[in-house]
Amino acid sequence: MFFFSFLYKSFLEKNSLRKVASEDGFLVGASVSSIPFLEDEKYRKILKDEFNLLTIENDMKFAKIHPQRDSYNFVIPDLIVEFALENDMKVRGHTLVWHATLPDWLTYKNYSKEELTIILKNHIQEVVGHYRGKIYAWDVVNEAYNDDGTLRENIWLKTIGPAYIELAFKWAHEADPNALLFYNDYSNEGINPKSNAIFEMVKNFKNKGIPVNGVGFQMHSSITYSKNYEKIIENFKRYRNIGVDVQITEMDVKVQHSHAPYDRRLEQQADMYSKTLNVCLLSSNCSAFVTWGVVDKYSWIPGFTGQKDAPLLFDNQYRSKPSYDALYKELEENSN
Repeated sequence: MFFFSFLYKSFLEKNSLRKVASEDGFLVGASVSSIPFLEDEKYRKILKDEFNLLTIENDMKFAKIHPQRDSYNFVIPDLIVEFALENDMKVRGHTLVWHATLPDWLTYKNYSKEELTIILKNHIQEVVGHYRGKIYAWDVVNEAYNDDGTLRENIWLKTIGPAYIELAFKWAHEADPNALLFYNDYSNEGINPKSNAIFEMVKNFKNKGIPVNGVGFQMHSSITYSKNYEKIIENFKRYRNIGVDVQITEMDVKVQHSHAPYDRRLEQQADMYSKTLNVCLLSSNCSAFVTWGVVDKYSWIPGFTGQKDAPLLFDNQYRSKPSYDALYKELEENSN
């Protein structure tokens, strides 16, 4: 029995995404949802066996971690962070500033510019300070732009003004100077008005000495979407030219909108995962690839769309899917 366990452990170590990625110092990760993390041993095992990076999916968002103006709730994030540290995994903090998942005490009252500025600064510095030295990178500001390249109307923009983004990065850096600081968004991977606006903001921040280290590309996708991978490479390259890292931060691939046979849909999904990872590996400033979830049954997508789906690397029975195999092959070929 001991010999069998030893062989199985060796097999796992040799044949995991984590193992093959770590050989080249690359980060492969997944977002972590609190309910399966707390209740599902198989879920936790996949996390530590397959990934060297994790993102806390919801429990660091403003309403979760700061439910009352004068109180914070670090219980679940603390458990996940400690799990990561115990298993030699890095953690991405998500997210400090967003237009959504805000507590009632914040949204049901009108604050002055001065009041809201103090609230936001205190929130950022309390949360980042609590995890100082434990969080590898933060999504400081999330989804601040519209698709046309204008700033999204939200409580922060309306009350504080456009400077809230710059201030957020300054405050986060003050609270933990060693953490990497990212701007994170969706539909920004190619070359379009939104991605151009984000790039110009980041370039301006770099020129002004604002502490921004990277840009996150969510990559919530579908097999029915078309991707221009050459444009993604072009976009990643212009960030490299100004000394900014890029990461794929929230990838999943919906299969629900296709009428093709299920096996064919999984093949198309695997192809999209593989080609997207390939773009990252071809870009010297792309340092991480993160899926938004681990197991299909815990994905956010069915609840959001109202339709069944299978967007991740492991099915409901925790079996790896063709997308897993495609990512493994891509990582293995890159390490040779």
